Amino acid sequence: MKIAIMGTGGMGAYYGANLAAIGREVAFIARGAHLEAIRRDGLLLTGDAGDRLINPAVASDDPREIGPVDVVLFCVKLYDVESAAQAIRPLLHDRTAVISVLNGVDGPERIASVIGENHVLGGAAYASAVIERPGVVSYKSTMASLVIGALDGADDPRAEAFREVCEGAAFNCSVSDNILGVLWDKFTLLATNAALCSVCRLPVAAIYAEPDLVALARAMMEEITTLARARGISVTEDIVETSIARSKAFPTDMFASMYHDLARGRPMELEGLSGAVARLGAESAVATPNHAALHACLKPYMKGAPA
Repeated sequence: MKIAIMGTGGMGAYYGANLAAIGREVAFIARGAHLEAIRRDGLLLTGDAGDRLINPAVASDDPREIGPVDVVLFCVKLYDVESAAQAIRPLLHDRTAVISVLNGVDGPERIASVIGENHVLGGAAYASAVIERPGVVSYKSTMASLVIGALDGADDPRAEAFREVCEGAAFNCSVSDNILGVLWDKFTLLATNAALCSVCRLPVAAIYAEPDLVALARAMMEEITTLARARGISVTEDIVETSIARSKAFPTDMFASMYHDLARGRPMELEGLSGAVARLGAESAVATPNHAALHACLKPYMKGAPA
């Protein structure tokens, strides 16, 4: 099976490097100094469960150089979805599966609007990784996983084939018949923690050590689950309590990924997280005042550091 990683940032590098480390055929699509370093020195994954150096690594900024593959792990930022979906066309053959490994909940739909629904599978990534410097990605996950599935809940042999390819990797891959519910479960924690980390400039564990902030987090999570159910999405019944418990157990120095972009003065995925909660809430007549408020606070930083 040929695999391409579209977007070799933290998450793309994490999953791609772990697959390459067990001998899978992986090509990395990156750009700029990160690409130059990967070509020169290989891709180094460093973190809690040990280091992995993929050298040589097949890497390019042009999908045409790679050609058709069987699976594309689509790992770009939410503000780049449509342009990246256009760019992957040279990677596609009739049966190519494009697995949306994105934050937020509308990524699969946005990819499908460009390349067609027949190619797209949903994916929910559970890992923490960030580019430390060009060619080097650090991770904090020791129990990482990836859940994938067809958007309509049907059996898709491509999903099962990819799950089998992942066997032996440093992360667990599973197939769900309710991938939309899985995405909204993850979104409950992710959108809430991304906004709170960014506004408070604190790691997740520090936020959940403050009772007032826990109460705010709970209210934000309940906005999301109420919205999901109003839109006919089946989320886990106790997902709010589970998400709070998970957040309290995070490493003391672990931030939501959007905070790292804010701290470095880079564009943020705000519109696809709290912005999406506020937008979809308005569409569904569901009140989302807390996400709307944090969205407003962070909006001046959305495209990078204000002038």
